[in-house]
Amino acid sequence: MKVSVVVPVYNEEGNLPGLLPRLTAVLDGLGEPYEILFVDDGSRDGSLELLKELARRQPDRVRVLELSHNFGQHQAILAAFRDVTGDAVVTLDADLQNPPEEIPKLLARIAEGYDVVGGVRQGRQDSAFRRLASAVVNRVTTAITGLRLTDFGCMLRAYARPVVDEINACDEASTFIPALAESFARRPIEIEIGHAPRQAGRSAYSLYRLIRLNFDLMTGFSIVPLQAFGFFGTLVALGGIAFGIFLLVRRLIVGAEVEGVFTLFAILFTLLGVAMAGLGIVGEYVGRIYQQVRGRPRFRVRRAYGLRADAPRSEPARPREVSSR
Repeated sequence: MKVSVVVPVYNEEGNLPGLLPRLTAVLDGLGEPYEILFVDDGSRDGSLELLKELARRQPDRVRVLELSHNFGQHQAILAAFRDVTGDAVVTLDADLQNPPEEIPKLLARIAEGYDVVGGVRQGRQDSAFRRLASAVVNRVTTAITGLRLTDFGCMLRAYARPVVDEINACDEASTFIPALAESFARRPIEIEIGHAPRQAGRSAYSLYRLIRLNFDLMTGFSIVPLQAFGFFGTLVALGGIAFGIFLLVRRLIVGAEVEGVFTLFAILFTLLGVAMAGLGIVGEYVGRIYQQVRGRPRFRVRRAYGLRADAPRSEPARPREVSSR
């Protein structure tokens, strides 16, 4: 079983020197053929130069893809998925928080016939804020999408080649690799893996990016937000009609009451807030449609180094259908 390891890299200059020795030691111990694909996702530090040196020292094992600019973690993984040649594909972050020594546990499950093996981080070494944010994202996304994923944020995962081929066949402008793979899997499984503190640098996922990730997951894999808001809007409308009838009857019985004007303002602001929230949810879906119909490539490989350096691949612009009348 040939193994392909995909490592997206963004400003990981401080972690890369320690990553490759540990990773190659683990893969050499498997006794199976393997390749390592690093994808530089528009790093602004010295990460790309370090990757070039790694490719120069091990041109028969290491392939480096240089993207033209920062496309995002999952688009970088998609760029590598187009190039992998292994029967099993492992994704791994470059920050060493998911130890490479856990890879054999995932591959053992692939060998048993599972087609997607997800990692669930145990004893997380992140801040309390990151753990709380991840817990909220995991629970909300699971409830909305129905996907059976415990730890959406863990990128240490293994995929059988047929699942990778199905992911490559997708034409979505924006996607989330673990969730997409879960939707294609016939025999998925999750296992517990270790977690280590970050040694250098800092995470690229800010609070804003975590919120964006949650919206991407909700709108990319489910229409439940639209359905839920439609149901909620119907209840609010019925409540407003009932309250209007109540005010009409009260006016006929009691007469005009100036004191109720502030209550009406409060109700008005509440309804406006509900309407704006609904408009935001609809806007998320419209934005995804806009990104899709523009037909821009999801990634662009500027150059490849090391293994198969003469065969870089870039995703062509997606064709758009034009109807004629």
